[in-house]
Amino acid sequence: MSNIKKFLLTVMIGVVALILEFGFHQSQWAFWLVSIIGGIMTISMLIGMIKTLRSGKYGVDILAVTAIVATLMVGDYWASLVVLVMLTGGDSLEDYASHQASRELRSLLDNSPQVAHRIDGEKITELAVEEVQVGDLILVKPGELVPVDGRVAVGESFVDESSLTGESKPIEKKVNDELMSGSVNGDAALRVKVTKAAQDSQYQTLVKLVKESEEKPAHFVRLADRYAVPFTITAYIIGGVAWFISKDPVRFAEVLVVASPCPLILAAPVALVAGMSRSSRNGIVVKTGTTIEKLARAKSIAFDKTGTLTEGKLSVEEIHVDAAAVSKEELITYAVSGEQESSHILARSLVAYGKENQLALFPVTDLEEITGQGIQAKVNGKTIRVGKAAFAGAVNELTNEKTAVYVSLADQYIGYITFTDIVRKESAATITELNKLGIKKTIMLTGDRQAIADRIADQVGITEVHAECLPAEKINVLKTLKEQERPVVMVGDGINDAPALAVADIGIAMGAHGSTAASESADAVILKDDLSRVSAAIHLSQDTMRIARQSVLIGLIICVILMLIASTGVIPALLGAALQEVIDTVSILSALRARKD
Repeated sequence: MSNIKKFLLTVMIGVVALILEFGFHQSQWAFWLVSIIGGIMTISMLIGMIKTLRSGKYGVDILAVTAIVATLMVGDYWASLVVLVMLTGGDSLEDYASHQASRELRSLLDNSPQVAHRIDGEKITELAVEEVQVGDLILVKPGELVPVDGRVAVGESFVDESSLTGESKPIEKKVNDELMSGSVNGDAALRVKVTKAAQDSQYQTLVKLVKESEEKPAHFVRLADRYAVPFTITAYIIGGVAWFISKDPVRFAEVLVVASPCPLILAAPVALVAGMSRSSRNGIVVKTGTTIEKLARAKSIAFDKTGTLTEGKLSVEEIHVDAAAVSKEELITYAVSGEQESSHILARSLVAYGKENQLALFPVTDLEEITGQGIQAKVNGKTIRVGKAAFAGAVNELTNEKTAVYVSLADQYIGYITFTDIVRKESAATITELNKLGIKKTIMLTGDRQAIADRIADQVGITEVHAECLPAEKINVLKTLKEQERPVVMVGDGINDAPALAVADIGIAMGAHGSTAASESADAVILKDDLSRVSAAIHLSQDTMRIARQSVLIGLIICVILMLIASTGVIPALLGAALQEVIDTVSILSALRARKD
């Protein structure tokens, strides 16, 4: 039976008992009715208590059971009924608060893509999104959700990606630009080449994360566990001393009524779920409450380089001409023209450079991609080769510290183009903020070359660098950290980061454009392509834990004060039961402060 049903049943029994007591003056029937219901609820609580012994809630449940039994034994069945009403009402309020606090986590589910329009020649077929295959050409109409991940084949439009990345500004999409499922098309139709099946697409990945967040409860109750048993013993001691001094067993019941149910089982979980909700509104999906606790205590943090500290895309750094008859503009124009239909990562960087600089490109024909070498094509009637040094006829090759492509035109080597990885503009500020939040150690774990890694680390302020790392070596670095350097956070975005994300105390995936494997291995996922969300996640976690501790202590202090007052006989059991629910309400409202930005 759900908590709300238990609450409604208890209230209904209370109404019937009131009618019997004051309407028909049948106090005996009212007593037995309340006693029977109290017994049933007590047995129900005992069963639940056995199931949750490991969670630490048993200390509070014992107090509730003892208070109900004690008030019935001294004949104060109205106080027992109020305890039952307040106990079931408090549980129902907790359920409601948790539901309200986590509703942002479920918002992605509201607009899940259901259908797609596949283009078969001149015919357009509507089919379930699960039936779409990689390589299909689909039509995304104006105002529609993009059903699966793909690349624009025909058309231009502005696309709203706010539900995925938190970016409120529509993004312009042109031919060859990537489209994420779940984004909303603007006012122009797009023809899209499918690159991922529905189950692997961005939106379904996020939906899976949301479901996982909801299915995993806020396991962290250790904050409450540390206090539950001592608080229970304290309540028994105060009640026992009051009974011993007054020789009146009613005093014992009055003390326990005030002490039960305790805010311990409410404050910490509600604060954690509220913190998860707040994080989701800030573009961070936190999968469990335990993750929030660990983030709040984090001492070290490790970053992957490419796609995490950097943007994961190379930009043209230098255009070097080795032929007197060719200018820099001619070299780059021919190179970009030849690469405009290639799918290689450096080709995309060259094409992006051409767009940014508004180069007038030549038409390309006879494009051929030679695996491991580069491309060969006809551009403006001339044969062009772009790729490795030997492939383009270059005599000398640059050192390993530089990423470059070499260009030949009409079978003559004419020069090379170097590339650099773009450091995210927010990387340095994020590292500085993390240090302010108490992160003592910052680490870079990358498969890239040492010289490049050192240069990036110097730019952003990272103190320890491990370069040329295989996935197993990244794991080894994390495992060998000292106890005083833990918990350790790992931040990454690629498939090769997935093992390290799983091994770290807390794994954070850059999920906006990262791999599915990384997101599934991580404890938290950054939805917006913004590294500063990492420091925001730690700040929100620290704030959430501060509020959780405050809420627990507020409830405990008020309870102890009321127990001491009740031990003097000033607070009747019936009033004590009502005051206890006030304490629970105060604790819940205090914990819900964690939702506020």
